[in-house]
Amino acid sequence: MKLLLMYTLLVGILFGADPLPSWNDGPSKKAIIDFVEKVTKDGSADFVKAENRVAVFDNDGTLWSEQPLYFQAFFAMDRLKAMATDHPEWKETEPYASLMKGDVKAAAEAGKEKVLKALMDSHGGTSQEEFDKLAREWLKTAKHPKTGKLFTEMVFQPMLELLEYLRANGFKTYIVSGGGIEFIRAFAQEVYGIPPEQVVGTVGDLKYEVKDGKPMLVRSGKAVFIDDGPGKPVGIQRFIGKRPIMAFGNSDGDFQMLEWTTSGEGPRFAGIVHHTDEEREWKYDRDSHIGKLDRGLTEGPQRKWTIIDMKTEWSRIYPE
Repeated sequence: MKLLLMYTLLVGILFGADPLPSWNDGPSKKAIIDFVEKVTKDGSADFVKAENRVAVFDNDGTLWSEQPLYFQAFFAMDRLKAMATDHPEWKETEPYASLMKGDVKAAAEAGKEKVLKALMDSHGGTSQEEFDKLAREWLKTAKHPKTGKLFTEMVFQPMLELLEYLRANGFKTYIVSGGGIEFIRAFAQEVYGIPPEQVVGTVGDLKYEVKDGKPMLVRSGKAVFIDDGPGKPVGIQRFIGKRPIMAFGNSDGDFQMLEWTTSGEGPRFAGIVHHTDEEREWKYDRDSHIGKLDRGLTEGPQRKWTIIDMKTEWSRIYPE
């Protein structure tokens, strides 16, 4: 699917076809194409050298769906159940207890930080190779409780097209997510065409050990860096080393990343995916327990950020 999409877009670019076919003609599509054309045109006052064409994308809610709970939390539920006999205290502690029962609403009420902590704990005690295998095997079969789709089938087709369009124009695309970095790395290359070294996320502690004469990296289950909110610009500098010229998010957890991107010199672009389609996906923003979009929705237009209306500007949501 990825190769077909890439070749289709490349042929489209060469022969003048629509580079973003799943985007309806509208202000967001026009803004994206206008920006890409001006920063890639030789001789343009806004021309940006290829080595500085860095675009960053949040993952949850921006590249794939995130309701009713971050998808990594579903993986954590299964891992917590498998580990429960070694942690009897989890049965009386939130959000562990709710996660093990599959009560995603109650788990979400414990708050984002506690959910992230549970995610990290569910990943502890495994070597890096073991964790990668567990994540990859889970993603092959696990399905969303509402749609019945594989989680990796709930990526946004318009954003897949955007990623390919940017790369075809000399951009380097990165994921900058509050999700666990190793979990995202398990599928980012295959699903998004983004290699592991271009994924920035929440980092769990790793310890070097030698077991039975074999060197390995073992996960402790503790987070050493939370890549969310104000942590995102820090993560960008630590792992990328350049300020992006394009950034896309969907919630107030991405606000600082968009602010950091657009405060640099020269041409800048920020886009916010606004979930407005209750029929094909979900509708939520200011009061949502997941992907809350309040400050960004209010200040985004004032800052000349592009608000992408999912319902009116995307002709389809998921790949067919």
